[in-house]
Amino acid sequence: QVQLVESGGGLVQAGGSLRLSCAASGRTFSVGAMGWFRQAPGEEREFVAAITWSGSTDHANSVKGRFTISRDNAKNTGYLQMNSLKPEDTAVYYCAARNGRSLSTSRNQYTYWGQGTQVTVSS
Repeated sequence: QVQLVESGGGLVQAGGSLRLSCAASGRTFSVGAMGWFRQAPGEEREFVAAITWSGSTDHANSVKGRFTISRDNAKNTGYLQMNSLKPEDTAVYYCAARNGRSLSTSRNQYTYWGQGTQVTVSS
């Protein structure tokens, strides 16, 4: 099993920045791609960004140019740098991981999930 713990969420004004972290523990050698998803109240959980073990990335169109996903394999930690935040970015952000090495934008392809961290952007 792999355990994921997110941190770094909070309240920020529009235009501000936050950096989310996702620390993995347990059978971390089995972790391939990692991803970030978010879920706003009354909405479905949606893809934000994903990264492979080797560093290839994909970002949702809504966050391209503002958010950047990265990872430090030596520390078993993933990151989501969020800049130029907008009120519509307000959501619970979830870290996810899968055994497969390829990128996936589908939440059904991820086996392991964190508990989520709240990001609130005020206008």
